[in-house]
Amino acid sequence: MSFLALNNIQKSFGPVQVVQNFNMNIEKGEFISFLGPSGCGKTTVLRMIAGFETPTGGTLYINGKDQRPLKPNQRNIGMVFQAYALFPNMTVYDNVAFGMKVAGAPKAETDSRVKEMLGLIKLDHLADRYPYQMSGGQQQRVALARALAVKPQVLLLDEPLSALDAKIRVSLREEIRAIQRQLGITTVFVTHDQEEALSISDRIVVMNAGKADQIGTPFEIYNTPATRFVASFVGTLNLIEAEVIDPASNCIRIGDQDITLKQSLASYNGGDKVSLALRPEAGSLSEGIKSDTALTGQVVSAHFLGSVIRTRMDVGGNVISFDMFNSPGVTPPVAGETVTLRFMAADLLVIRD
Repeated sequence: MSFLALNNIQKSFGPVQVVQNFNMNIEKGEFISFLGPSGCGKTTVLRMIAGFETPTGGTLYINGKDQRPLKPNQRNIGMVFQAYALFPNMTVYDNVAFGMKVAGAPKAETDSRVKEMLGLIKLDHLADRYPYQMSGGQQQRVALARALAVKPQVLLLDEPLSALDAKIRVSLREEIRAIQRQLGITTVFVTHDQEEALSISDRIVVMNAGKADQIGTPFEIYNTPATRFVASFVGTLNLIEAEVIDPASNCIRIGDQDITLKQSLASYNGGDKVSLALRPEAGSLSEGIKSDTALTGQVVSAHFLGSVIRTRMDVGGNVISFDMFNSPGVTPPVAGETVTLRFMAADLLVIRD
């Protein structure tokens, strides 16, 4: 059995089912991110693991032990909240030591563990400060140290970086990942920020309307989205409408242009409508790139975004965006110009609803 196993987990509030038949097996030491929009059920799953919510149905095991009969304080779980939740009347030392004191740990053991945790988050020089004397990033580090001080078997992080500015978020998420790897602790991280999830996770669970639309590595989630929702939610994506011409040869038509896909169309019939996905970075106007497929259309607009120029072109009523690297020696296309976008057929994916 996996270290953390959720089997057919369900949760309803009255007539509203917020989590539906959720299944997930997490190995010891894995860093898992739950990614999805507000209201998709990701925090509810996290709270059921912690014991703050009781599942309406299903089973939940940690290290082979059924967690359903256990209260939150009996599960040996560390949790870091979005709003830090530090005790304002306690110093940094006392906040980190709180869980160990409640558990009745000897003072010498508590002192040693708090010193170790403050060294881990590089705030040992601020042990005597109070939360109001610290920045948001420092407070969140203290909250992390407090959660880790009791040596939990699972660490839960509920959007811990959402209240911080962009630069601090990037540095702190890298610190969290480094600490998690150093300690080898099984971690579940909830976020609505796709960049966070993609950058630090071993696997990502993309949630939609109480269900897991897809579970996979960041590479799999980004490059081979399983559903239209995953494709549109993770990264910037072109959704292109096409018609199946010949399923046997995987031939489709976009506007008046025929293309042969690498993906099988065996389950479709001629005349069926299909949705295709293409990432903006997959195509180029350069004739020198490696490509086996091309689409010709008219430029709608070109927007300067610093390192890249995002250009939009119309192909048979589909507006397709693609990115060009900003180079002083290359003049971007202008609206109305006819251009040919080249790419690999394998990058054009059929998206099922």
